[in-house]
Amino acid sequence: MISPVDKPVRGSRSGRPIMALLDLLGRRWTMRVIWELREAPLSFRALQAACAGMSPSVLNQRLAELREALLVEQGDAGYQLSALGRSLLEQFAPLERWAQDWAAARRRGS
Repeated sequence: MISPVDKPVRGSRSGRPIMALLDLLGRRWTMRVIWELREAPLSFRALQAACAGMSPSVLNQRLAELREALLVEQGDAGYQLSALGRSLLEQFAPLERWAQDWAAARRRGS
């Protein structure tokens, strides 16, 4: 059986894991959902309120995709990042530092 990671995704015929991850993270609202869950679990309504402007159907779809990808789980207190989701979020720290440097360089006109 072919896993979802091995299937071709938008922009890639290979289905390589990095391409599957970038496809998932590139979907509208996906990063916002991950970001809003960074500190504590949220109920569906609280998560929708935190993502002002997101329809309930899109939020349901993104949560289903993130759950299928094992990045989000549903607990007693609501939706939360799984251990794998928290690990992914930690990987953004170097990118955040790079983005800060990039923004500073753009302000300087360098």
